[in-house]
Amino acid sequence: MRLEVVLAAQAQRHRDRTALICRDRRVGYGELIESVNRLANGLAARGLGLGERIALYLPNGIEVVQLLYAACALGAVAVPVTTRLTVRELAQSCEDSEAKLLVHHADQTADLADFLAEHRDIATFVVGGDPGAGNAFEGLGAGPAGPLPPIPVEQEDCMINFTSGTTGRPKGAIATHANIMVQHGFIHAVEWGISGADRFLVATPLAHRTGMARLINALCLGATIVIMERFDPAEAVAMIEAEGITVMGMVPTVCRMILPHIEAAPEKCASLRLVVVTGEAFPVELKERFIALLPRTRLVSFFAMTEAGGVTSLSHEEQFTHPKSVGRPTPGIEVRIVDEAGQELPTGEVGELLVRAGRPGAFTIMKGYLNDPEQTALALRDGWLHTGDLAYCDGEGYLYIADRKKDMILSGGLNIYSKEVEQAIVDCPGVADAAVVGVPDGTYGEAVAAYVETLPGAAPTADAIVAHCRELIASYKKPKYVVFLDELPRNAIGKVLKRELSERARRELPLEKEAG
Repeated sequence: MRLEVVLAAQAQRHRDRTALICRDRRVGYGELIESVNRLANGLAARGLGLGERIALYLPNGIEVVQLLYAACALGAVAVPVTTRLTVRELAQSCEDSEAKLLVHHADQTADLADFLAEHRDIATFVVGGDPGAGNAFEGLGAGPAGPLPPIPVEQEDCMINFTSGTTGRPKGAIATHANIMVQHGFIHAVEWGISGADRFLVATPLAHRTGMARLINALCLGATIVIMERFDPAEAVAMIEAEGITVMGMVPTVCRMILPHIEAAPEKCASLRLVVVTGEAFPVELKERFIALLPRTRLVSFFAMTEAGGVTSLSHEEQFTHPKSVGRPTPGIEVRIVDEAGQELPTGEVGELLVRAGRPGAFTIMKGYLNDPEQTALALRDGWLHTGDLAYCDGEGYLYIADRKKDMILSGGLNIYSKEVEQAIVDCPGVADAAVVGVPDGTYGEAVAAYVETLPGAAPTADAIVAHCRELIASYKKPKYVVFLDELPRNAIGKVLKRELSERARRELPLEKEAG
């Protein structure tokens, strides 16, 4: 079960059907598979082979898709790296994955000069540069589209996706072809009712899990996908109308940005039948505004992670009956909530979330971490993925995420889940976002420090935020320190860097040393 094999089958069935649209380019399935085979042969001619890693440091475009599938056809492994990462972070991804080839855009050449000078062992190809140059992407795919050597069945690795690194150095999660196919080609089709008749819109970077998921959804099913080079809400609405988009992915931030444009002309989104929601908590008020404008559109959400794929899902109706839940486990996915000793906890009690779906690498759970047997052994025990998330289930089987295990604050022997405090602060008038971390406290061991990003023109006070928290959560959970920031520090995919905030708190706040 391999991605390029499925693509070839879809090309046989639907040779003239449009597979990809990006700006003014339209590529049919027949043309796509031919370009993939030519690229794979070009890579092979330059010494790339089984299991070797190809880093894709490219903006959204058809080239990303061609190179991803060419790597698969060669039996190599793709390493998608978002261009929002710095060159230093790219270097880490290339070094940790031992990439043999880096493909980047011509616009990035100057920024990459020092990196490439220090990594002469990494070959490069350039998209969008001089077509006659020796390392031009066009030359890589200029050869024949002949047959390639068969790939041994044991060569199952497909992609290396690096975790976000919010709590430490990013780790490379190895995704097999089966991981990707089972999740995006089968489970999503059954759960969401998507098919080859749909037209998908990708508004997020293809190097991110959500953008890649929509791409694989479409190409596994023989559908058409429209790729935005970068998200622009007005352009997204125009594309939905022009291309008859039926399915798109969304996070709350995207919803907030696109809503005014939908409100101006909701009829432009009449074709949209399904919106797949993921990411941070999606406020009910935002969902209600969206559905009021597009009553025929269905919202479905899911909880997923790099290491496990999709774990739970929440139907359209459940968005409003169970708005704080991440849903119930997807059929075939097993979950357990356990204590520190690994013992299963009763309904309603918070513990670590464990996930299993058969043998790691065979279905939806990653094969392991790249070149990191110690972290792999910690994460995968007896077939169960230890997620590091703290969660609980209710009597109906709905799962609720309490917090990241590493973000839990222990104060006076009481557990404080940072997510709960953050939600209380964000509910305060004038607050745009918030992140809380545990800091040393001489009396209680740890106290809560809150970093708050305010809305433009708003000026809430620390006292007002503490008073607001007192109204919503237990007094012991309220922040002891409140610091206002213009912007919270975030990584390339928008996650708040709590490790950076913790270090800042220890440098700048008048902390009390822990007793003893």
